[in-house]
Amino acid sequence: MSELLDGLLAKPVGPAVPARTTDPDKDFTRQIEVKGDAADVTVRAETFEQTESAATDVLRGQGLDPAEWTVTGFRSSEWTMANGDTGVSTRFSFARCASVTEGGGLPLDDLLAAIDSTPPDPVTMFVRDGEEHTFIVALGDMQFGKIDGDGVEGTLARTIACLDKAADLLAEYRLRFNIRHVHIPWLGDHIEGFVSQGGANTWRTPLTLNEQIRLTRRVMLHALLLFAPMCSRLTMAAVPGNHGEAVRLMGKGVTRYDDSHDTESLIAVKDAADLNPDRFGHVEFFVPDTDELSVVVECSGTVVAHVHGHQFRPGKHFEWWKGQAFGRKSAMHQADVLLAGHLHHEFIEADGPRTFIQVPSMESESTWFRHSKGAEGAPGLIVAVTNKGRVPVKEVVNA
Repeated sequence: MSELLDGLLAKPVGPAVPARTTDPDKDFTRQIEVKGDAADVTVRAETFEQTESAATDVLRGQGLDPAEWTVTGFRSSEWTMANGDTGVSTRFSFARCASVTEGGGLPLDDLLAAIDSTPPDPVTMFVRDGEEHTFIVALGDMQFGKIDGDGVEGTLARTIACLDKAADLLAEYRLRFNIRHVHIPWLGDHIEGFVSQGGANTWRTPLTLNEQIRLTRRVMLHALLLFAPMCSRLTMAAVPGNHGEAVRLMGKGVTRYDDSHDTESLIAVKDAADLNPDRFGHVEFFVPDTDELSVVVECSGTVVAHVHGHQFRPGKHFEWWKGQAFGRKSAMHQADVLLAGHLHHEFIEADGPRTFIQVPSMESESTWFRHSKGAEGAPGLIVAVTNKGRVPVKEVVNA
């Protein structure tokens, strides 16, 4: 894995316990095969406990630190020794652990260095006179954990690079507009999860669920640390995607619609920001209400609505929007802009005063879709400038 990915996946672990040593006279057979971050060790001894200890000794004997490897599986069988007694032969499978900093934890300073975050000095930011505008940085469908395309490493590097480019564009657009408010929508499917296609995506998802969530949370934290010094008001909103659903049984959701890893990741970032009100007192966080899938945020006189996009069929976004606006409990009738993800490609359409913006995915491709339709991915995010319902600027940012 890349250093960036290793750093963001690192977690504090307990100190390593030295392995028990074995008697060399009883260690009859040793065999090791190492391929990248995987290793197979076969040993023979009188008991299973002795083979377990001997396996770590084999790693150590090859110059590998056993603390950096974890057992992912084993196969044990009995055999007859020369003296007629029964011995145990065990084949252990090891995988290299994600690297952690000395002492087990990953300090915040190291995390910032790993993602190369250098927030600009807000004092030097140029702000024009005139009506206030909002700078929108919209992204979704990172699907961390998926092996498709350039995998987790590619998606992670692309997401960080696009966020950094968006920050550079903010300075450029401030030469034209009075931008004091930055809004960052997270439009769902930030993890691959294990609920899609009834779990059929499990083999193609090498990261654990917690690792996928951890990457999402720390990318959101990067965006917070990057843009917070650049504006007087920062808002971040997240909506549930279909891949981020917390629980499905038999292919069906069995919990509330707002029960989502996509939104809970942003809630965790909010909890962290609340610990430092002096630094983040100008930051607001928004997720849908209980049992809801959408959220609206006011942005310089423009009401921006957010959904993932799995609620409506391709091309039927305005029909769905009109239906939602008819409901008395919905805030969609007030919305000027509807932001969505889900379909993995850029699509922008206006209907009178209202604008629909569908963001590309951040993953490089869906291999299934490429095999089915032949289309490859065109990943990126979308930045936009808005004021009083108008969206004069819409630009795709890729890396």
